[in-house]
Amino acid sequence: MSVQFFSKLSQNYIELLKDDEYYDITIEVGEDPNVKIFRAHMNILCYRSPYLRRILASNKKNNDNILAHVKLPKISPEIFQIILEDDLQMKEIEVWEHVLKWGLAQNPNLIPDPKTWSVDDFKTMKNILQHCLPLIRFFSLSSLEFSQKVRPYRKLLDEQLYEELLNSYLEPGSASKYNVLSPRKIKNNEIKIDDSQIIDSKIVNSNIISTVSKWVDKVVISNDNYEELYLPYKFKLLLRGSRDGFTPNKFHELCDGKANTVTFIKVKGNEEILGGYNPLKWETTGKWCKANDSFIFSFKNKNIKDAILSNVKDASRALDYSGVCGPRFGCDLTIYNINNPAAAFDTTYCNKMSYERSIRDTREAFSIEDYEVFQIIRK
Repeated sequence: MSVQFFSKLSQNYIELLKDDEYYDITIEVGEDPNVKIFRAHMNILCYRSPYLRRILASNKKNNDNILAHVKLPKISPEIFQIILEDDLQMKEIEVWEHVLKWGLAQNPNLIPDPKTWSVDDFKTMKNILQHCLPLIRFFSLSSLEFSQKVRPYRKLLDEQLYEELLNSYLEPGSASKYNVLSPRKIKNNEIKIDDSQIIDSKIVNSNIISTVSKWVDKVVISNDNYEELYLPYKFKLLLRGSRDGFTPNKFHELCDGKANTVTFIKVKGNEEILGGYNPLKWETTGKWCKANDSFIFSFKNKNIKDAILSNVKDASRALDYSGVCGPRFGCDLTIYNINNPAAAFDTTYCNKMSYERSIRDTREAFSIEDYEVFQIIRK
């Protein structure tokens, strides 16, 4: 209910920005020949931007009820439109590069190459960017972007933030103490996604791996962003049942020693997909393995809106590392052959014990049409 309310409120806000009747300020933006007059609301502008608050402080509507008028010649109408609507269609790495460019413009004597900067140079730049840095979605960057574009400027960042960023690439799914901002909403409605270029799978598509990736990174999913693609990981295929076999032995042969894996199981006879995430390495120890960040899930008819996520609650029995099991998550998602690990799985069912929620409506056994195990690697 609250999500629907805020979604409607957001739409009302956009409509308010386009209102040509009830406004209390006009803003002349740009210079000839590129000038545009904006009709706006002073209260909204003041709360949208500290800069605009300062500019508008001396331009309030007077007692004669005459509209306030402000001129902003040093900004383009296009940029100001973005500020009004918060509709920045730009990749995060581009945002970071523009912030650095702006910071350098405030300090023209500073050589652009950070390798030449002194300790004082970094302090000066950090002070200039202090209000911009918290707004950069560093956790949305790929590992290559982080290595090439952020690491040279590490002294600009809070030390703890940098360490957690580094950990997020070395240990995908690791928890962060920081308020990780959701990825920007880049419009891709006109872009046709070729799933075969994103994941080598006979079972799932880009929407499903996007949803699972959000769960791994603990991105809060709402009605506003559940359809947005979030693809920070490469999904490397380790095993496919229809190609490699459906035996415990084959699973451990191909997946043991591999950390950060996602399992997808296609249920025979319908479109249901079950699965789980293991942040640790699969092993054959014959014991339960403790995992704090594992989870299981299900999709019905590949409908991501109705997907079920179930986080681990009894971490001590999150994973079964028995040699007779395939990828077994507690007793909640079970596939094994207890009598012959060289033979196909003959016991498959779901329960609710070590994880928070049931991912199936029944505890009855299901048949596996196919299953795949992927190792996820941050791009």
